[in-house]
Amino acid sequence: MILTRTAAIALAIILMAALAAIPARAEQHVLVLDPQASKVTFTLKATGHMVEGGLALKSGRITFDPATGAASGEIAIDLKSAQTDNKTRDQKMHDEVLETKKHPLAVFRVEKFRGTLPTSGTGQGTLDGTLSLHGSDHKMSLPAKLEVKDGRVKAVTQFEIPYVEWGLNDPSVVMLRVAKVVTVTVRAEGTLEAATE
Repeated sequence: MILTRTAAIALAIILMAALAAIPARAEQHVLVLDPQASKVTFTLKATGHMVEGGLALKSGRITFDPATGAASGEIAIDLKSAQTDNKTRDQKMHDEVLETKKHPLAVFRVEKFRGTLPTSGTGQGTLDGTLSLHGSDHKMSLPAKLEVKDGRVKAVTQFEIPYVEWGLNDPSVVMLRVAKVVTVTVRAEGTLEAATE
């Protein structure tokens, strides 16, 4: 059977439409964070001043599929590294608030990725998951600004932790009142790779 030119064009259009309707194969990526290139800071309002401090990123590895949102992995923060450049205040923070001898890590377990991850340039994304802190688990969503360049990803997220509501001690004393919520900023950087089968 010989197709006319018009029939051949129509058949080609039908085939292309059918192929376009087939869902693309899910493609997973792995983001491995670089602790040396990443930075975690926090701020806390107190009577007459603002307390500023920093922590170290211990590790981070996230596997995710931008098309489906499926994600897994962990981001671990070394709470023992927390410091505010005030020895007395830091000692109280470690002994009485964070209790880092019993709870040395804060771990965010990733459950879902929402947003867009460009092959190059900027984008927005949100990691949904559970933060394990001081022996308790808390559902959280971390919105982040993303930048991708040459296989490297930079992500910046900021969120608040109502630490007193979550069961940590309030360090306030009679003459010094401290806010019950701490603001945490994470500037993470890592390498993006295709997941191996």
